[in-house]
Amino acid sequence: MAKNQRKKASKKGLILKKAAIMFREKGFAATSMRDLAEAVGIEAASLYNHIRSKNEILEAICFDMANVYNTTIESVEASKQNSIQKIEQLLRFHIAQMTENYEDVYVADREWKHLDEPYLSNFKTQRSNYRKKFAAIIEDGIHKNEIKKIDAPTAVLILLHAVSGIESWHRSKAKISAKELEDNMVMIMIDGLRK
Repeated sequence: MAKNQRKKASKKGLILKKAAIMFREKGFAATSMRDLAEAVGIEAASLYNHIRSKNEILEAICFDMANVYNTTIESVEASKQNSIQKIEQLLRFHIAQMTENYEDVYVADREWKHLDEPYLSNFKTQRSNYRKKFAAIIEDGIHKNEIKKIDAPTAVLILLHAVSGIESWHRSKAKISAKELEDNMVMIMIDGLRK
């Protein structure tokens, strides 16, 4: 990669990182390109040398996260682990994303509604398919008598909403470590599923 291309890619990465922070703090709709340019430390007009629009930034954040989620669940589905181990791996993945990649996860989870078509429909489909795959892992565990007889789609919603509650951990002044948080959450949630 040529030096100018690397510099441009690096600047775009910085723009995406700053945008995710601002979209989380102010919301997508309330964040202006001028605000973003100021946060990045460049002129507003220069911002367009790196990106086409604010919507392009939202698309990049949302679909980068979707790709990470889809790659992970496909890997978990293909593994030889039992259902409980697969669910634990997915929970640890989600918790790690919330503790290590918080702004991007938050934006992809809360601000995706501002995507333009056809991106909005595509993203909604990917979210739905992800939850269906997660539910299928739970249903397989129920079928194999590894998991209590529960409604799998409801269990997925509960598990994912519990993980999204880590948002309050980010604001806590007396935090436990990310590892302690992960271990506690996994123990509570997995033990609730185990037959």
